[in-house]
Amino acid sequence: MVFVLDQHKKPLMPCSEKRARLLLERGRARVVRIAPFTIRLMDRLQEHSVLQALRVKLDPGSKTTGVAITLDGAHGTKAIFLGEIVHKPGIKARLDTRRSLRHGRRYRKTRYRPARFLNRRRPKGWLAPSLEARVDQTRHAIDKIRAHTPIIAISVEHVRFDTQKLENPEIAGVEYQQGTLLGYEVREYLLEKWGRACVYCGATKVPLQVEHIIPKRRGGSNRISNLTLACEPCNLTKGTQTAAEFGHPDVQAQARKPLQDAAFMNATRWRLYEQLKATGLPLEGGSGGRTKMHRIQHELPKEHYYDALCVGKSTPEAFIDFPVYVQIWSAKGRGHRQRCRTDRYGFPTRHLSRQKQHFGFHTGDFVQAVISHGKYTGTWTGRATVKASGQIHIVTTTGVHPTTSHRHGRVLQRGNGWVYTQKLSNQERGQAASSPA
Repeated sequence: MVFVLDQHKKPLMPCSEKRARLLLERGRARVVRIAPFTIRLMDRLQEHSVLQALRVKLDPGSKTTGVAITLDGAHGTKAIFLGEIVHKPGIKARLDTRRSLRHGRRYRKTRYRPARFLNRRRPKGWLAPSLEARVDQTRHAIDKIRAHTPIIAISVEHVRFDTQKLENPEIAGVEYQQGTLLGYEVREYLLEKWGRACVYCGATKVPLQVEHIIPKRRGGSNRISNLTLACEPCNLTKGTQTAAEFGHPDVQAQARKPLQDAAFMNATRWRLYEQLKATGLPLEGGSGGRTKMHRIQHELPKEHYYDALCVGKSTPEAFIDFPVYVQIWSAKGRGHRQRCRTDRYGFPTRHLSRQKQHFGFHTGDFVQAVISHGKYTGTWTGRATVKASGQIHIVTTTGVHPTTSHRHGRVLQRGNGWVYTQKLSNQERGQAASSPA
């Protein structure tokens, strides 16, 4: 699918790749953007065009959000666009690093500084930066789609996970008010659960220590389902290994599935819903159960973009066409503000320049380089990483990453914090009934 704009860059109905090529060859269109590929008609206005009903559908996720655009035509409904929004990872880790460096500077340069961690109040509706980024990236993607296609309605899966139900499917009534540790302390609960013995060597009548099945350094939490009992020799020998790596997969199997992703969705679902509602377009909500039912009825595999296609009551009884390729929009950001690089102990080792543009190139630009000799002879296109020396490192989709001088490259499209790629859609049908929700 190719996005199409009119003379004044207002959105028109998208077209196929073949039709876009013919329009360019006949001189009726010009290329506006390479990724996502967008053309502008030189002889057409939106007021003189016939627009059909387009609906964008969303399946929000903690790491990946599915997107689909459907067209209600005279012969039925077809999917004209399938995509995935890959959210930017590592936001919390960078904030933690900045905070530790800032605290280190304060402690090194002052004898005493009054505590200020209790004099700040968070506004109503505050979200953590990592969660706020997921909502903003989804909204920005929708804004891009609306700027290139005449969308008339939005459908979104309004997810709400019952985390207690996920741990105990039989929970009901007053049991919601009774936590896992009702009548027990943590240690007594673990003693009863694990038989008052070391789970690794079976030792009894020895001092037992509370131990993490998945170590905190490996992403484990302090949830009661991730805790067990071990004697001191086994605990020291296990170190930072998981229980399965330590040779006890049976103990690892008892560690419950982490609920971090479910908590993310519960925290952001209303913020995303309110921002989509602020667009002024008709907004349709759908549950996860309805999405799964529609996906099974259409015999679609378990994929983010197919889930988005099946969101809401507006899902038809059948689709007459599916795209062959899926667009992958990955949020990369525009760099970071940390100018001081440190060693593993937090002491500064070098300082970066504040200048981010070198020889007319900026990291994140979509460039083309023509290399006439050497190992990487040929023409290469991809996302550029620019160094102050003038060297350009090109990240291509083929897995080859050549490095060349800025003299051999030219900018095709300025970077905007996103990377646009595509992949073949999952064409396997008839496996939806056995796929997980």
